[in-house]
Amino acid sequence: MIKGNIIIKGGFKLGLIALLTVIFTGKLFAQDPEFTQFYANQLYLNPAFAGASYCPKLSLNYRNQWPGISGSFVTNSASYDQHVDALSGGIGLLVLNDRAGEGTLNTINVSGIYSYELQVTRKLTLRAGVQGTWAQKRVDWDKLTFGDQIDPRRGFIFNTNEVQRDEPRSFVDFSAGLLGYTENIFVGFAVHHLTQPNESVIEGISPLPRKYTFHAGVQIPIDSKGEPATLSPNVLVQLQENFLQINFGMYYNKGPIYGGLWYRNQDSFIASIGFEAGILKFGYSYDITVSKLTNQTAGSHEFSTGMRFDCKPKKPRFRTISCPSF
Repeated sequence: MIKGNIIIKGGFKLGLIALLTVIFTGKLFAQDPEFTQFYANQLYLNPAFAGASYCPKLSLNYRNQWPGISGSFVTNSASYDQHVDALSGGIGLLVLNDRAGEGTLNTINVSGIYSYELQVTRKLTLRAGVQGTWAQKRVDWDKLTFGDQIDPRRGFIFNTNEVQRDEPRSFVDFSAGLLGYTENIFVGFAVHHLTQPNESVIEGISPLPRKYTFHAGVQIPIDSKGEPATLSPNVLVQLQENFLQINFGMYYNKGPIYGGLWYRNQDSFIASIGFEAGILKFGYSYDITVSKLTNQTAGSHEFSTGMRFDCKPKKPRFRTISCPSF
């Protein structure tokens, strides 16, 4: 536990102060990074999605949360998955990098995923996914200064007596998920951090709390002149320690154009738009903060790119999941 007072270089404000309050607490309960475009980052949402689209799929995601606050949260992820007939399911690889407080706290996750497919009936498909993750967290001590370095008259002139941990914290993590879907309905449930590994970057125990995720939606074809169109109402509920997040909203798709509007926990509205061009899909979303932080955060920006490659014809009775991509 760090006992000294922390002074933040460069005038870091609200976001980094909150971050450091969490880091330097004797017992830490963290919260996972989040992505607004849930279905453009399916493996991060639920490992059971691996291979659900059958053909090989590559997804790239970038999120900048609260850029108006010094020390914002920037998260990147890249994932690949495909169905493998010989394994009766899908495989996936997910890499995530999260930089909080302008790189003061850095997290890297590398995950391998397998999902098993079960055709229950002609209309219903179930997938069960498991995920193993190697994770590493590191604090950049050079971006921190402490109270015992200050001389009242001459400023920062002393060396700190705080004990710095030069080695990053590395650990192994496990997650699992279930997914059920028909032609137009899908329901999923996932549990991340099953073993609640210790992620403390200093001395002491900081268990990573389990994250429970429930998500569901339906695709509703609608009458439209010209190209076919769909409406897709969706709900997502996540619980991690004392953090409860409830999102509900609607997607609209017509031809190559996608759009969506979500509402989250009396905290923000989420507007998204995307389009498809051949094997490529592009998406952008903006979180409009409506809480007391409205004038300070500058919202959150998220970009996604997806590539779904051509592959051999699907095996008989294989059903791909029909859900929004943005």
